[in-house]
Amino acid sequence: MITRRRLIIVLGAGALAAPFGCFAQQQGKVLRIGFLTFAGRPDTLDRFSGFPQGMRGLGYIEGKNLEIQWRHAEGKPERLPGLAAELVQLNVDVIVTLGAGSHGAAQKATSTIPIVMVNVADPVGNGLVKSLARPGGNITGLASLATELSLKHLEMLHDMVPRLSRVAILMNPVNSNHPLILKNIQAAALKKNVKILPVEARTSQEIENAFATITTKRAGAVIVANDGLFTQQLLRIVELTAKNRLPSIWANRDYVEAGGLMSYESNRAEQFRRAATYVDKIVKGARPADLPVEQPTKFELIINGRTAKALGLKIPGSILVQATKVIE
Repeated sequence: MITRRRLIIVLGAGALAAPFGCFAQQQGKVLRIGFLTFAGRPDTLDRFSGFPQGMRGLGYIEGKNLEIQWRHAEGKPERLPGLAAELVQLNVDVIVTLGAGSHGAAQKATSTIPIVMVNVADPVGNGLVKSLARPGGNITGLASLATELSLKHLEMLHDMVPRLSRVAILMNPVNSNHPLILKNIQAAALKKNVKILPVEARTSQEIENAFATITTKRAGAVIVANDGLFTQQLLRIVELTAKNRLPSIWANRDYVEAGGLMSYESNRAEQFRRAATYVDKIVKGARPADLPVEQPTKFELIINGRTAKALGLKIPGSILVQATKVIE
């Protein structure tokens, strides 16, 4: 027989678990996921398809027991709060966020719907979580190593381009991650006797102007800082680097497949697979506050050999041994 004291304990535990465990108790319910991104959802270079694929591997099939509500800010940060509010009004079970500003917008929109963030440069510094080990609140997910990646970008360009002395960084001033990236690259560049030229762009026209500045100031190569606007304008950035014969690197493999020189980033498929795993754990009753934030462990270097040849560059052995793929 259950005593009154034990009954109170059992009921209390159930109440604490209710916000995050209720879905697992409702057989036949369609899981509704809100997916909020800073960028757009391009037709041909879809960076987000890995997420539904990851969900499918866990038994969640769109049109059967899974519905994904996609919301894209198209590179316009002012749209994020309204899009996040839409997902809250739809009463989705979990919100997945990707891209600068999307995580904070979702966090401000709800303190009860679980949020799974993907590829966040500094979730603790940005105030999204209390710590990586114990996030607290309703948000958890996957951090990136944006600063470390950018340092690798500088190192690889330095190895790829003989006598490189000046490197431009294409940045978006509305991206909160970019100042930290710039600070760390500038510190590393001093040791290599390389001058860093930060160039800002927050619109497509400003990207055109930025490359005019890069060429006028005779930068020998360019690092493209990861950003939703730049992803939208990826093909134009490829054209501008080719037109101005600029060796370049970005944390976006789509860029290299479209004709850019190099990309070095965490394995995208693994990031989305892990995001799907977080969603699965949450809908089965786990609390976001108790799920540690992960950092990537798998990385990939993609090189476009045709672009290197067009630029008159020989890919050094130190780069080739690290390459995941060389496009010939």
